Amino acid sequence: MADARKQTLDGPPVSYNADLERIEIELLLEGVYRHFGFDFRAYAYASIRRRLWKRIEAEGLSSISELQARVLHTPEAMERLLLDLSVSVTSMFRDPKFYQVFREEVVPLLRTYPFIRIWHAGCSTGEEVYSTAILLEEEGLLERTRLYATDINDAVLQQARAGIFPLNRMQEYTDNYIRAGGKRSFSEYYTAKYDGALFSPSLTKNVVFSQHNLVTDRSFSEFNVIFCRNVLIYFDRTLQHRVHQLFYDSLVMFGVLALGSKESLRFSQYEACYEKLDAREKLYRKVR
Repeated sequence: MADARKQTLDGPPVSYNADLERIEIELLLEGVYRHFGFDFRAYAYASIRRRLWKRIEAEGLSSISELQARVLHTPEAMERLLLDLSVSVTSMFRDPKFYQVFREEVVPLLRTYPFIRIWHAGCSTGEEVYSTAILLEEEGLLERTRLYATDINDAVLQQARAGIFPLNRMQEYTDNYIRAGGKRSFSEYYTAKYDGALFSPSLTKNVVFSQHNLVTDRSFSEFNVIFCRNVLIYFDRTLQHRVHQLFYDSLVMFGVLALGSKESLRFSQYEACYEKLDAREKLYRKVR
């Protein structure tokens, strides 16, 4: 029976009831929310389903219900599931053109502020935060900037705080940095250590790493820039609406919102409240 229900590599289980599976997933997510406080109930169903089956396979289980029993009674299993549900694909200076446009279009706006607050929402392991810190350092703005790096997952925040990244990715990051308009040698920012690349602590002296849940937590400050790139694509329409309200309430007037390449303000309730700084790179400025 277990073999018949086991997830295949390229599709759904060999034999299963889709309606029953949805009920199982809803029950699991409700249990996770009520027992641990992590709310994934409004995440995009297809993405959640795929990640749950990945965890089922890794745990050596055969159904959603078995996974529910394990995570509700085993905190370590919940930690592993949380990593799967909150994982994001990231790299330093990912989408180099974005950083080039940010340097050209947003940095001149930031120069007009005596003190700058930037929020990286859903920062994952921190590559985006370090990229921004490097850019601001080169533009002479890091000293008067406070960066808030938040994520639902404390495990990835610990990695971000450590500032150690795989040494074998430095060539990729260097290429991205150069294409993003970097002004120095990228190797100046890190040293080879601990079998990895340890980035300079000076880059994070003005960074606050903190756990924050976009689904349930409120705004905690006013920001000149909010980065939330490639996070909203995992949320359903209702949750996207809630997060857009959070960002609108958290941005100062004329503050900048940076979204991911597959995300947009189109059809959101706040579309008319922003002007496009760069439509292609999804940079928007709050104007009302």
